[in-house]
Amino acid sequence: MNRSRIRLGDLAPAALTGISARPLRAGLSALGIALGVACVVAVLGITASSQAELLAQIDRLGTNLLVVEYGHNVNGAEVPLPASATGSVRRIEGVTAVAPTSEMSTVHVYRSDQIPAARIGGLSVRAADARLLSTLDGSVASGRFLDSALADFPATVLGWQAAAQLGVAQPSRIWLGGHWFTVVGVLAPLPLAPEIDRSALIGFPIAASLFGYDGKPSRLYVRAEVDRVDQVHDLLGASANPAAPHEVAVSRPSDVLTLRAAAAGTLNGLFLGLGAVALLVGAVGIANVMVIGVLERRTEIGLRRALGAARVHVGAQFLAEAVVLAALGAAGGLAAGTAITAGVSAAHGWPATLSGWVALAGLGSALVIGSLAGLYPAARAARLSPTDALRAG
Repeated sequence: MNRSRIRLGDLAPAALTGISARPLRAGLSALGIALGVACVVAVLGITASSQAELLAQIDRLGTNLLVVEYGHNVNGAEVPLPASATGSVRRIEGVTAVAPTSEMSTVHVYRSDQIPAARIGGLSVRAADARLLSTLDGSVASGRFLDSALADFPATVLGWQAAAQLGVAQPSRIWLGGHWFTVVGVLAPLPLAPEIDRSALIGFPIAASLFGYDGKPSRLYVRAEVDRVDQVHDLLGASANPAAPHEVAVSRPSDVLTLRAAAAGTLNGLFLGLGAVALLVGAVGIANVMVIGVLERRTEIGLRRALGAARVHVGAQFLAEAVVLAALGAAGGLAAGTAITAGVSAAHGWPATLSGWVALAGLGSALVIGSLAGLYPAARAARLSPTDALRAG
């Protein structure tokens, strides 16, 4: 008797025919695979997109900004540096710009003079000069920044967070240190200087005349030549405070963004674990459906065996059905994960980033899981003898 032969090209149509006979059951069994793949693809895609945005932001802002400060007292206020710190730092070779600021820890800002003095609100008042904005490579969202014409007068520029918290815009007035100050500008967000975002900025002369500013800065923002950042970093402590260079803290704000980019995937393990659980549930679902299918199709299996189909051919068809179910689920999960990544990226203004290896890994893992899930049902179908299968049918 001639034995039947089945080609690889015949397996997929045969598998689709077997699956299409019970579409609802097949769809539900593939759903677990789809959820798992969608979870994996979306988690990795969203993480990659947020990291790409952070790295692009670092490139835009530059890595050559350094911050010099002496420390903080028990109340959390910045401790002043020597009055000579700005000039000394400016003379370091490789420094391109220096902008001093001084936190006025005893001066508070309110929306009006009717706000109780005890309600500080977490905002700071800082004395600054016109070089601060260019040194930070910032911009004003509205109005103008401090300059020599405004530094002697009660004028202030608000960081974006301070303006939002106070609920004021430019132009308006705020109650600052017991005096009315005119808001002449509001800054755009400064990712490298979040303390400025939460501050009301005033000129050094008005700070001296109204609040007794003594000329000692509490923080210096320093721009260095890109290829000399490390060299400048090593000299800043001794230049800012020769008497106690070891007590001067020098930091690079862009390192914080870099750490954020590196830490963006720290929670990935949890979500990837959930995706793996969904894939496992999907595999169990496929195995269950295939085992039930073997029981329901015993007559079909017996008839095929009686007509000359070999055990391997019967097993191959059931294995192919499991793989096709997994592939359909993986395709749906890949489409859903890609759509989720694109939607979240668009909502946050990130560049949508989805590596090709993520898609291949999702599809490949689903096919492997589908194959493993179909091994037992395929082996069980292949072991049925024609007489037993027909008798049972």
